[in-house]
Amino acid sequence: MSKYQCPDCGYVYDETTGCEEEGYAAGTQWEDIPEDFPCPECFVREKPDFEAVNEQSKTTINNKG
Repeated sequence: MSKYQCPDCGYVYDETTGCEEEGYAAGTQWEDIPEDFPCPECFVREKPDFEAVNEQSKTTINNKG
């Protein structure tokens, strides 16, 4: 399962745990989250702004084409 991080506040969406407060159960894939998903911590960024987290190197990968 993958993780995606808000570049503004550092919140991490983890597919393993989901985001219950926003209505996304554990196991909800990132691709199933709507594009207007706001960061539940800062509400500044939306899904297109999040960056994939590379678990092996503990860095983020910019997934904006």
